[in-house]
Amino acid sequence: MNEKELMAQADENIMNTYKRFPIVLVKGLGQKVWDVNGKEYLDFVAGIAVCSLGHCHPRVVAALKEQADKLFHVSNLYYIEPQARLAKMLVDNSFADKVFFCNSGAEANEAAIKLARKYAHENLGDDKFELITMKDSFHGRTMATITATGQEKFQFGFTPLLEGFTYVPFNDLSALEAAINKKTCGIMLEPIQGEGGVNIPDVQYLAKVREMCDRHNILLIVDEVQTGVGRTGKLFAYEHSGIKPDIMTLAKALGNGFPVGAMLATNKIAQAFSPGNHASTFGGNPLAMAAANATLKTILEEGLLDVCRERGEYFLAALKKLQTRHKIIQEVRGMGLMIACSLTIEGGDIVKECLKKGVLINCTGGKTLRFVPPLIISTQDVDQVINILNEVMEGK
Repeated sequence: MNEKELMAQADENIMNTYKRFPIVLVKGLGQKVWDVNGKEYLDFVAGIAVCSLGHCHPRVVAALKEQADKLFHVSNLYYIEPQARLAKMLVDNSFADKVFFCNSGAEANEAAIKLARKYAHENLGDDKFELITMKDSFHGRTMATITATGQEKFQFGFTPLLEGFTYVPFNDLSALEAAINKKTCGIMLEPIQGEGGVNIPDVQYLAKVREMCDRHNILLIVDEVQTGVGRTGKLFAYEHSGIKPDIMTLAKALGNGFPVGAMLATNKIAQAFSPGNHASTFGGNPLAMAAANATLKTILEEGLLDVCRERGEYFLAALKKLQTRHKIIQEVRGMGLMIACSLTIEGGDIVKECLKKGVLINCTGGKTLRFVPPLIISTQDVDQVINILNEVMEGK
């Protein structure tokens, strides 16, 4: 089948839930991908902050092949060896004492919401079940997580939503304090809002939120589905603030493309779950665990957190220099390799023109270009993207 036939077949048989670009990607290696016609692209989307080691990283591929020869799947009714190893590595490198494994960020956030309510029910009182989340946040596509998401466009058509969520502006401590009431059991937020436009709070924001949670005896849940596993130059973004959350969620980069999610918590909070309270058939699947073990070990052992910080600083500086040439660039912001470029115009056409020139980038919120490339990119890769952006922005 040629490219047009493949796309036509997909449109005929797959539900219309994605607005796809008219290319069929069939191969990837490192920071590059190729379409069915053999055209090469520099990938600065990385599966939306997923393939942090790049495509088909040899250590991840080898781990998957080795595990595939041993065991694909057994139930969580039994102990799973690579699951135990990954849980220890996550606990040893975070605030947490316990881990629950699932398959996606939405599942991880669903588990976090359930754990927070269960803990509150058992320890704080039946009337404490409400969570405060942030406007412009994004927490997933399940009914609970779209309710937690502070953007009406994701909730439209799915009412009635789940009871017990209140929204306040991100980075607004006064509004957050005012929203806490006798029914509040916790605050759930992204350390940096991803889908909302790479919105970065003030330096002391998370520390102040932690203090607020302690003062009111409520939980702090950090959604690190996009920021976690090295994206910001630390293994977890909460580390930049010197705080410890009560619950954290991970997915995306954890398996470098193999579906895996995790919800982490302290012993104090995790004890609220007992057998039968929550489960996931494929959660902690041996294949997913093999991919995640290899991914996390590679990031920790090969100095990629340092690389992320260095390349991120180089990319930010280059974008700010580009800003001086093009008035359509309103603001450049980012941390590590989670970077945004706010525009005065719609960004969709710029994304399409970059695609034609062999660079994959992303636009979120209509006017924000988002760059979440693999952590392995070079300064030459950054220069290539900047040069193409410069060409595309000429005359706009």
